[in-house]
Amino acid sequence: MSAHRVILAGVESKFAEIRKESEKAIGQLDAVAIRRSLDGDTNSVAVTMKHVGGNLRSRFTNFLTEDGEKAWRDREGEFVDDFAPGDAGREQALAAGDAGWNVLEATLASLTDADLEKSIKIRGVPHSVAQALARAVAHMAYHQGQITLIARILVGPARWNTISIPRGGTAQRHSEMGFDPRK
Repeated sequence: MSAHRVILAGVESKFAEIRKESEKAIGQLDAVAIRRSLDGDTNSVAVTMKHVGGNLRSRFTNFLTEDGEKAWRDREGEFVDDFAPGDAGREQALAAGDAGWNVLEATLASLTDADLEKSIKIRGVPHSVAQALARAVAHMAYHQGQITLIARILVGPARWNTISIPRGGTAQRHSEMGFDPRK
């Protein structure tokens, strides 16, 4: 495997992990909770998903040939909860996020070794493909953390299903992995 392919595989793996962890948190929210803002001035999980979807669609549609900030993108509109009421709105929020993730995944799958040597633009600013990918990983990880924290608070400690190693569970996880940090 080429060095470029190793890098791309690592990026693909990290994005998949971010998406999976987000989905585990989102899966614990019902149609009301997914749209709840913690204080009226913060984004709900649904709005964050809408933004994630819009960002990923814009950045990774025609990734190598067009600026990552598309003329058709309505970034400000991504922060407006205009979803339908109830379960239909929850499904719309899920679809908005999935649309972005699907564009990202298709683009990543299409990249070649030579593509990592190219330059792209985001809002007119040149970025190497590697820089643009690192920027996107950091952005999605940031929002994944928001989604998880908001979901954790809304679900509450009694009902929350941890999506990573639970407190006090490090030794058990290491044992399950066959890992001993003392060796």
